[in-house]
Amino acid sequence: MANGKTMKLAVLTSGGDSAGMNAVVRAMVKSAIIKGCETWIVREGYEGLVRGNSEGHRHAHSVAAPASPRLKSEEAAQGAESFIHNLRYGDGELLKDGTGDHPSGRTLKGRYIVRVGWDDVRGWFSEGGTLIGTARSVAFRTREGRLTAAYNMIKEGIDALAVCGGDGSLTGADVFRAEWPGLVNELRTTGRITDDQATKHAHLKIVGLVGSIDNDMSMTDLTIGAPTALHRICESIDNINSTAYSHSRAFVLEVMGRHCGWLALMAGVSSGADFIFIPENPPDADKWADEMCKKIQSHRDIGKRKTIVIIAEGAIDSKLQPIHADHVKDILSDRLGLDTRVTTLGHTQRGGRPCAIDRILPTLQGVEAVDALLEATADTPSYMIGVSENKITRVPLMEAVKMTREVTQAISEKDFEKAMSLRDPEFRETLEGFFATSALEGEPKLPHHLRMRVAIMHVGAPAGGMNAATRAAVRYCIRQGHKAFAIHNGFVGLLDDNVHQLSWLGVDNWMTRGGSELGTNRKLPDIDLGAVAAKFQQYNFHALIMIGGFEAFSSLLILEQGRKHYPAFNIPMVHLPATISNNVPMTEFSLGSDTSLNALVDACDAIKQSASASRNRVFVVETQGGKCGYIATMGALATGACIVYTPERGIDLDMLRNDVKFLKRRYALDAKGKSEGRLVLRNEVSSEVYTTEVIMKMFKEEGGKLFDSRSASLGHTLQGGIPSPTDRTRAVRLSLKCMAFIEKHHEQLLKQPTRTKQAPPESAAVITIQGTSVQWVPVQEMVEHADMKNRRGKHAWWEEFRELVEALVARPQILAKGKKEDLVLPY
Repeated sequence: MANGKTMKLAVLTSGGDSAGMNAVVRAMVKSAIIKGCETWIVREGYEGLVRGNSEGHRHAHSVAAPASPRLKSEEAAQGAESFIHNLRYGDGELLKDGTGDHPSGRTLKGRYIVRVGWDDVRGWFSEGGTLIGTARSVAFRTREGRLTAAYNMIKEGIDALAVCGGDGSLTGADVFRAEWPGLVNELRTTGRITDDQATKHAHLKIVGLVGSIDNDMSMTDLTIGAPTALHRICESIDNINSTAYSHSRAFVLEVMGRHCGWLALMAGVSSGADFIFIPENPPDADKWADEMCKKIQSHRDIGKRKTIVIIAEGAIDSKLQPIHADHVKDILSDRLGLDTRVTTLGHTQRGGRPCAIDRILPTLQGVEAVDALLEATADTPSYMIGVSENKITRVPLMEAVKMTREVTQAISEKDFEKAMSLRDPEFRETLEGFFATSALEGEPKLPHHLRMRVAIMHVGAPAGGMNAATRAAVRYCIRQGHKAFAIHNGFVGLLDDNVHQLSWLGVDNWMTRGGSELGTNRKLPDIDLGAVAAKFQQYNFHALIMIGGFEAFSSLLILEQGRKHYPAFNIPMVHLPATISNNVPMTEFSLGSDTSLNALVDACDAIKQSASASRNRVFVVETQGGKCGYIATMGALATGACIVYTPERGIDLDMLRNDVKFLKRRYALDAKGKSEGRLVLRNEVSSEVYTTEVIMKMFKEEGGKLFDSRSASLGHTLQGGIPSPTDRTRAVRLSLKCMAFIEKHHEQLLKQPTRTKQAPPESAAVITIQGTSVQWVPVQEMVEHADMKNRRGKHAWWEEFRELVEALVARPQILAKGKKEDLVLPY
């Protein structure tokens, strides 16, 4: 609230729908209510603002509990009162079920600006698309239409607007804000609003969130819906791969992306495609057909049975001539004699449940958007809420729109280098990575004296992305002239001489394979360090890449410390973090953690469906993660769990007492006969005493007639399955950086004058993602940031989200409100 005045906030979705829009609406409604605001949704985008609410309409009142004098503090009192008095307005089910325009009974017919409460948006963020609707509005593009929209907002008392859509939708929001004072003045002078209304609504607060499956907005790494669209594409390609292999066919797939090739590029990398076409990097108009055929024929010559070509719908050549899927199909059929099929994925890319990222990031962005509106003044610019790696950012809305449109302009002017430069650096890196891993070169790029024998090993537990990282490293090695050797079954396999050279075709299908094709275990090199050194010498390894979790980090530390005794370890050695636990110090993401989160989301969606069908059931779900609570905490945020237990925080009796109290009071607030099934996530080692079974029995006993309880253990299902596109693309990017690192240090070692080389400490390092950049950290430096006893980092960036999990279920407000009898609602 600003200046003691309650902010009245409306949220609308505009433009093309995208998965994650509902998560934004849900987060904004809940966050705003917690902070004392009133919340509204606008149906059908800007068109709903223009249509407004029909005359004579009165909003239903919230079903609210009587005020209680038992409050722990003034702040808790305000939050509790806001929560209770904005609990539900009754229209949430109509929006979720799609029955809003049904003419009989309770209806939304004639109502486009709808008051919503806390429970009205429950369960929304697991739904695809946008439940509040979106439509293109011709009327809003006119000043008269915007005047009507302003009147409808002022009539309802709304003074803040959040818009989730593409660059056109956000531009419309900024124009609306710029015109607002003039619109208000005209409404006042024509007598449609009073002087008091004009004074109260002198300034319109605007915030933008980018909903676009194309990921085409500048100044943000990801747009809402793009990761889910990529999931849909990769699922389709993964299914096509099997039939393409069976019949030795070629498939040409067209994906969305009119002015942005992000989906085509990421899908190409994630699926191991042979060739891609994107608008930012068009091929030579006179040569592309020859180049494509030459590349694909080289793959076929060594025995590859399938061919995948991916085309963005806006693909062009260097002369700006469109490249169509059917034309590519004809070239492959006529010139190479390949049995070729065309598949246009179309709107299947927009549909389906949001993936984990498209639940977590939109939730965080929604919370930030409310803060931005609360802090907005007449002098501050309109902000767009963006993402930079895992950080939520605010950037001036029109700067982002301007830069986005510069990309399209640069392409139309054939300034393709500028178009690439306006994309984020990761876009260019990914494109270079695709070329490096998809091309089969005739001659190696490096001279003989710089070529290496590179050992690749998986260490620890299996994780999604391990094989994708190995494939990228092997393909790069062959391109450069190195030899890549697989060490099967970790250090035990090395001692058993389970080593063989990997080939370009041999790793072709590894991109989509989960687990570890090399085999892995938790044994460290100190089982026999001298014998390990002897094997390094026997195979004449020039470099080592270890892909794994905390065990790989510990192994690298042991090998680096062993350099003073064993010269064979004086080679570049790197650790690429891959673990579902995400417990490697200093890095914010490990390969496999996104795959695991998606597996957890899928399982919990099914469990919650069962819990909700029983109306009053609490499921205590046990997750993996070792002594790191990342999966449990982020999983709770992605599934809407109401309680999360982690090893970092532990479990005690007072905590459990409050948890029971919270559940009782929350179930007492549910509408009669419409209680929601609820989830509790517990990391497997949160407590030795308060096990999943103990907590479940406690909840069952204490729940009485209010709620029942069951337990479910997800176990090793969180490790398996096909790796997510995020883990695949991240694997390629980081693996190629690992190769560049060891090449650099190998060359430096060759320059040492002595026959016995001495590798510097920085040549044994871990590749980490920190903030917005990739950083190399020497393994000795990593020790300072590691909790070696608990096998995790000393500081975790995600721990603060536990409080957000509790905030989004109103735990502080419910516990502050008083005893259960104070919360019984007057049904």
